[in-house]
Amino acid sequence: MLAGKRILLIIGGGVGAFKSLTLIRTLRERGARVVPVITKAGQEFVTPLSAAALSAEKVYTDLFSLTDEAEMGHIELSRDADLVVVAPATADLLGKMANGLADDLASTLLLATDKRVLVAPAMNVRMWEHPAVQRNVAALRNDGVLFAGPTEGAMACGEFGPGRLVEPDEIADAIEAALKGGPLAGKHVVVTSGPTHEPIDPVRYIANRSSGAQGTAIAQALSALGASVTFITGPADVVRPTGVHVIEVQTAQEMLEAVEAALPAEAAVFAAAVADWRVVSASDRKIKKDGSGALPVLDFAENPDILATVSAMGDGRPQLVVGFAAETHDVVEHATAKRARKGCDWIVANDVSPETGIMGGSENAVILISEGGAEDWPRMGKDEVARKLAARIAEALA
Repeated sequence: MLAGKRILLIIGGGVGAFKSLTLIRTLRERGARVVPVITKAGQEFVTPLSAAALSAEKVYTDLFSLTDEAEMGHIELSRDADLVVVAPATADLLGKMANGLADDLASTLLLATDKRVLVAPAMNVRMWEHPAVQRNVAALRNDGVLFAGPTEGAMACGEFGPGRLVEPDEIADAIEAALKGGPLAGKHVVVTSGPTHEPIDPVRYIANRSSGAQGTAIAQALSALGASVTFITGPADVVRPTGVHVIEVQTAQEMLEAVEAALPAEAAVFAAAVADWRVVSASDRKIKKDGSGALPVLDFAENPDILATVSAMGDGRPQLVVGFAAETHDVVEHATAKRARKGCDWIVANDVSPETGIMGGSENAVILISEGGAEDWPRMGKDEVARKLAARIAEALA
């Protein structure tokens, strides 16, 4: 899928740098030409010789090389590529990029390039969550820089959390998406994700335990197959997917309005766990106890049914509408009935009973309900579920 594409790969200094060697191999297997640039810190983890052997290309390390810079080599390098990729992207490199600093070859290339840039961050969880790093990330996103990860997991330092470099296959998928290859190229897909928050008063709201991890993974997988993805998310905990158009909402009504504004689309995947009810008249002040023991009276109304609304559309209905059903018992029966009631094409059903650990966890076990019946998928990681579902969507839209 990357045949004929030239990737300029900047390898930063971090323990995750060893994955860059696998990334070089992966990209070459997909047909790309990879030209490595290794920072001084990066050379503490991988050698230019290793990168040269795997890429079959000259490796660049020095901004002030007399031979390379005689013809302004950093300018040529920065522009003679289809995509510039930074993996791993350290906090230092992200800071230089966000603030326009250029004191070595890598940062100079990033400032001089006229091509799109994709970064795969990797750093300690505390560094990733530091306000300065998050300010830099926000600035880079606003500048149009694409992100692959980071993901959450165990780190070499012994800590656990977001900041871990995503796997080489996932970076390669993000590169393909950035270059708009794949079976979903030219297709627009709307994905909803996360919970909704329905206010009771300024400090309280109705919600659920959805983390948004599955919807995020689906958006990323669809993008990796070349789709143009509009990702509409409630206030979820997970890092937003990269290479997609992200729209943040709070309530079910806001989500419906965002979905309607995002159409038309070839497919719509409704993975969000939308609250069923809302408080009719949320208080504009915090509701106080008065000591009497009397409970506040809350009037509830049903929220709009986004899945049913889109499924019932006429000419503007997507070709494929996919809903989700989170159940705690009789999963197939309830999901099959939901598909008929909502009028959608597929339902992705799962058992979210507390003992399964699925709600908010890293794995999922789903049953795909379609006109042909129920297809039971084995338990697997949410990323793998997402890739399998994205592949099925691509087949359906072919």
